[in-house]
Amino acid sequence: MAFQPIVDVEEQTIFAFEALVRGAAGELAASVLDTVTEANRYGFDQQCRVKAIETATRCGILDGPARLSINFLPNAVYSAAACIQLTLRTARANAFPIERLIFEFTENEEMTDPQHVSRIIATYQQMGFGTAIDDFGAGYAGLNLLARFQTDFIKLDMDLIRGLDTSMPRRMIVGGVVKMCEGLGVKVIAEGIETIGELEALRSLGVRYIQGFHFARPEFERLPEVHFAVAIPRHAVAG
Repeated sequence: MAFQPIVDVEEQTIFAFEALVRGAAGELAASVLDTVTEANRYGFDQQCRVKAIETATRCGILDGPARLSINFLPNAVYSAAACIQLTLRTARANAFPIERLIFEFTENEEMTDPQHVSRIIATYQQMGFGTAIDDFGAGYAGLNLLARFQTDFIKLDMDLIRGLDTSMPRRMIVGGVVKMCEGLGVKVIAEGIETIGELEALRSLGVRYIQGFHFARPEFERLPEVHFAVAIPRHAVAG
């Protein structure tokens, strides 16, 4: 696993670390995900959850208040209540509070049964987990997915964010999504921020949670540090 922080720019704290699958020698996720098939999808999904919790705990995540965000494969979950049991046992074994876990799934995985995904989200929320739609604005479902069920968070796809400060159409689209999510009670996380210009544009639109190379690149088997005084200009924090 590698980890990348999600930053709360209002509080200047690390809100969460996202766990990102890597090969044994740190190879990027694509080289691992290419080996996932229908036959091994369930086992892969289960072991990623275990590895994320165990590795984050070993790296010291419980020394602070940050949450842990874990990607999961909805099509690998045959029963939300049954498939979460190994995760619960792993959390207990590592003294990891389950309310500090967020489960995110990507729009890029086709929803073969949206109603099944809705039941997974509802079950996770009832159990106290956070939930998130990753790569929002790309992939198969878009706004229709959010209309079916409301996760606790959506993560705006980086293609919507790139060059946000110089593109009025992008700012209007992102601003519309932010206002819509405020009405739905869904928090917005922006992914892929690389420049101060993008950060300032997001802050002007009311986005509080930020993830991207501007703050920290993913680091293999360790929790990256964020130097807030350098990464966040004073007027951007002030909003």
